[in-house]
This record gives sequence, C-alpha cells and structure tokens, in this order.
Amino acid sequence: MRLCKPTYSFLSIANSSSSSCTSIPSAWHSPRGHRSMATVVPPVTQSSTSRNGPTAMVFMNMGGPQTTDAVGPFLSRLFADADLIPLGRLQNYLGPLISRRRTPKIQKQYAAIGGGSPIRKWSEYQSAEMCKILDERCPESAPHKPYVAFRYADPLTEEMYQQLLDDGFGRQGRAVAFTQYPQYSCSTTGSSLNELWKWRIRLEGKEPEGGGVRWSVIDRWPVHPGLIEAFTQNIEAQLATYPAEVQKDVVLLFSAHSLPMSVVNRGDTYPAEVAATVHAVMTRLNFSNPYRLCWQSQVGPSAWLGAQTSDTVMAYVRKGHTDLILIPIAFTSDHIETLFELDQEVIHEAKQEGGTGVQRAESLNGSPTFIGALADVAERHLRSGEVCSRQMGIRCQGCKSERCLEQKRFFMNTERKVEEVIR
Repeated sequence: MRLCKPTYSFLSIANSSSSSCTSIPSAWHSPRGHRSMATVVPPVTQSSTSRNGPTAMVFMNMGGPQTTDAVGPFLSRLFADADLIPLGRLQNYLGPLISRRRTPKIQKQYAAIGGGSPIRKWSEYQSAEMCKILDERCPESAPHKPYVAFRYADPLTEEMYQQLLDDGFGRQGRAVAFTQYPQYSCSTTGSSLNELWKWRIRLEGKEPEGGGVRWSVIDRWPVHPGLIEAFTQNIEAQLATYPAEVQKDVVLLFSAHSLPMSVVNRGDTYPAEVAATVHAVMTRLNFSNPYRLCWQSQVGPSAWLGAQTSDTVMAYVRKGHTDLILIPIAFTSDHIETLFELDQEVIHEAKQEGGTGVQRAESLNGSPTFIGALADVAERHLRSGEVCSRQMGIRCQGCKSERCLEQKRFFMNTERKVEEVIR
C-alpha cells in the first residue's frame, strides 16, 4: 500500500508529480493564510492524478465543550471512560456521580476562559491547513480531506465515522487516524482507537459491504524534529521577554497531563515518551537553562504521577526561583488546562507568593512550524505504507483488556498478520 515513491532525498526539493510526493525541505513549510475555522469540504472523488486518493485525515483528540451547557455531557463521557479514569467495578456508578458534582465548578472555569474550549477551532484549522500542504506534496494520495474526531465532545467519533461513510469512504476509501497526542498513552490515543474500532464494528459490521474504510494509524510522534522546533521557538520567544542578564537562569518547567499511577504501573509508555520530548527540546536548546518535568490536572483521591505542576511552581518560588516558564509539552493547542489551570490558577497563585517572573510559553495553536510538522508526519506515514508504528503492536506489560487486544488486532490486521500483536 505505497502511496508515494520514496525515491528522493529528504534534504532536496523536488517538483510534484502524479507518481511521487515532493521532498521535505530542511525548513518547515508554513500554511498559506490563517483562518479561524476549517472550510466545509464537499464529498471527495478520485481524480486521474491521484490513483490512491482521496484520503481522509482524521485528527483524534480529547475535545472540549464549546459552551458551558455542554460541560455536563462532556464530563459524563470523560468519567465513563475507564481507559482514562479507571474507577473499577463502580465506574458506572461513580462516573456519573463525579461528573454531576464537578459540572458547576467546571462550568465556571470555562466561563472564565470565554465560555468554551477553543480546541475544536484549532483542531479544524490545523487539520485543514495540513491537508492543503499534503495536496501539494503528495498528489498521489490527494485530495486529502480533514476530519476531527473527539472522544468526549462534538464532533464525536461516531459523528465523524458517519460523515466518512456519507462522503463515500466506506467502499475501501483510505483514512488515516492521526492522534493529536504526540506521546502515546493507552488512556488517550488508546482510548480514541478503542472508540474508533467500536464504531467501525457498529456502523460497518465485521465484514462491510463494499470493503469498508481502509484504516491506518499515526499513533505517536514524540520526537519529530518539526514538533521539537515548534516547541523550541515558543520557548525562545518567551525567554526573550526576560532581561538579558537573567535569561540563562530562568527555570523551564515542562508540564504534561498526569496519569493515574495504576495506569503508569501497568506499563504505559506515556511518561517515557513525554520525557523523550523534553530531552529533545533541551538538546535543541543546547541545555541552555535549568529544567524540570512536572504533571498537572490530577483528579480524585487516588495516586497520580507527580510531582504536581502547581506544587512544583510554588516550591521553586519559595526557594527564590521567581523566574519560571511553564511549557505545555503534551498539548497541541490551548484548552482548559492551559488557559485556566496554568494561566489563572498556577501563575496567579505564584505571583501572589512573589513569583513575579512566572510565565507560560505560547501553545502550538496556529504555529506555521507546527502545521508544517503535522504535514511532514502525515507525508512520511503515507509514503511508508505502514498501518501503524511497531510500538503499537506490543501491549503494556500489565494489560488485561480484551478490548485493547481486539483493537490492535483490527488495525494491524489491515496489512499484517494477527499474530504480530504481542500478547
């Protein structure tokens, strides 16, 4: 299933043709023009110059409520997901109870950042701009059509899947599930893939008439050079706001969403992959500043991966390190964790304790460098002909989920033998 011929150098720039992708320049491509939302694209059809197209590019993410009224349903879905928040046998009882109790508080938080999450706006913008670049670089698999599938908010996975079928992809159309969690976790990307597999069975059946959607997966990309460059640019821009004489002493605090320790101890790769991203960024910065990795957004009384971001900031401020930059290292756009938790809680509390130099680096959002990186990740995937990474084929050491096993079997069996899923 080769979509583009790997016949060129990564460092050269070649012209587009119907038989190969254009090469990847050493400087990342920037999108043409910024728009607040993606353009509505009509159903796509194969053309004479795109023998393997059209291609659906599906951005998977957690999502967020667009209004305060949508907070309740969002939390209900979130706390019902045992992949993200494992509550054991009482999941069906405790999940709804916790979500109802938390809804008023979370509604106030979304009201404080403008009344809703911007994650859909950014996801639709990023995916649309990426597809423009892919159409130019990879005419063989064009046109590339952007879709967004959120796990807990509109557009939900089932809504996206039905749209795919309505657009004609159910007759062996090509679709790429592109996780927007750069670092893989069973609780995030794994949960989204479980949901995608579930709706594939429900909407298409085990043996779809017409062949069904042909899926492949981009399941992780924690140290992609373009991702690292985008983070580095934002850090350097924030460092430049400090006086020159103190810049080298500013502490860089990389903050990622935490995980329950029950998930970590099961063997989830997320902590290691986040650490790999941090190390790659610091390598790019030539280890110019002191730095630490910390974890945010813990929920409930159970043990979560630490040290907590809020505790870390306060501890350093009280020790006299008042110049700190918070870097959201596992998020690809702004949402409640950056705009409220970091900006309005952590930084506000730090300033009250004398941390006048505590700031946050910008999120990736509409960064041309980041969008170029997305296109590069997608292009390399399309060209490789692989259905997923080799890492996706091995389960966590302590995994006992039959759903996880069946999901991996489904996606890997698109092109490989079922036996390659390692129990």
